[in-house]
Order: sequence, then C-alpha cells, then structure tokens
Amino acid sequence: MSSTASHLKLVNVTLEYPDGEGSIKALDAVDLTVRAGQMISLVGPSGSGKSSLLAAAATLVRPTHGLVLIDGTDATGLSDKDLTALRREIIGIIFQQPNLLASLTAAEQLIIGEHLRGKSVKAARAKAAEMLDVVGLGASADKRPHQLSGGQRQRVNIARALMGGPKVLLVDEPTSALDHERSDSIVRLLRRVTDEFMVATVMVTHDTEFVPLTDSVATMRDGRLTAPVLTHA
Repeated sequence: MSSTASHLKLVNVTLEYPDGEGSIKALDAVDLTVRAGQMISLVGPSGSGKSSLLAAAATLVRPTHGLVLIDGTDATGLSDKDLTALRREIIGIIFQQPNLLASLTAAEQLIIGEHLRGKSVKAARAKAAEMLDVVGLGASADKRPHQLSGGQRQRVNIARALMGGPKVLLVDEPTSALDHERSDSIVRLLRRVTDEFMVATVMVTHDTEFVPLTDSVATMRDGRLTAPVLTHA
C-alpha cells in the first residue's frame, strides 16, 4: 500500500533542444506524481520522450520550463553541487546496462559509492553485504562480473542503486538483455524493493507483459505523457 508522501513530482515539465533555426520539444508539459511505495510503468514508442523524462527526473538535465520536485525539494533551483548531492543521497538510477567494473567484485561495486558518501570502509562493507542479501546475491559477494549471469549482474546494478537509501528509483529498460524467466524475476525484485523500502519507482519498459506487476502505467508519445492508469484494482 502506497503512503501519501510524494517522493517524485514533475509539474508542467517542458524540455526543448535546439534544432537548426527552431527547437524540438523532447518533453511537452509533462505532469507526473509518484508516491512512496508506488511503482509506475512508462511505455511508448522509441523517440517518444521516455529517456528524456527519466533524465529530467534524475536531475541529469534541467527542464526548459516546469518544476522537478524530489522528496519535496525543487531540484530546478539547485546548484550543480547540490544536484550532485541530491542524486547521491536521494535518487537511485538503474541503467539498461549494469556497467560494472570488470576488476571489482560484486561487493566492491557497491562499496565505491559509499566511499563517495563519506562512509567508513567497515560501514560500507556491512551495507554492501546487506544489499546483496536483499537482491539474492549474498553468496556471490566475491564474484566478478564475468562470473555472474546477465540476471545476476542486473541484480548487482539494483543493489548498487539502493546503497544510498534513495527515495526515488529510476529504472531504464531493466530486462532488455534478459530472457523471459530472468526478466520476470528482475521486475518482481523491483516490485519487492519498492514495497520494502517505500521508494517511488518509475520503470521504463518495452515489455508490457510485466506492466501488471506495477501499480499503474503511463504512455509517452511525442513528448506528452498520458495520466497513469491503474493496472489492477
């Protein structure tokens, strides 16, 4: 059950890019609210604006117009330094490709980020062990990426995103490189961590089969976002 707390809110967000003598609207007056413990699917054709929405929500790009509220903070008014801190502490990003460092173990992939947050080595190791347990990889902490399956690498990716205790989880096509069985387990894991950690999760996906595991689905087309529709009662 979702709480009433709104961890992510986009208000009239428009994102324009120069295009010759004119401009292109990657996002056109987008409104979106995602509450704690809520998981929303975002679908739509290629080039519709899904990646631009994730980038704006992640504060990786500043919108031309509108507000991006992260855990009640207006990110559009923050300095670059404060935005970096906001992303490090409040936003977890799960990219389509895990992008793990080949020379590091699963645990070390997670520990790096904790150093950036100023945590001690002991605390970082304990947190990494906890998060690997959460994603079902407690016994694989010392394995390197080449020793892990594609699904396991994506689980490390999820654990890494959870290390900072984020309020917002932004997920970009987490199943694109996985077979059906592994895809199903990854989406179910994302559902579970959304519920367990009460994060606000937005998942971009091309696979509508997994949409029913989320609370609602919104569709993007030509930079515009439909109002999220409940996927189940």
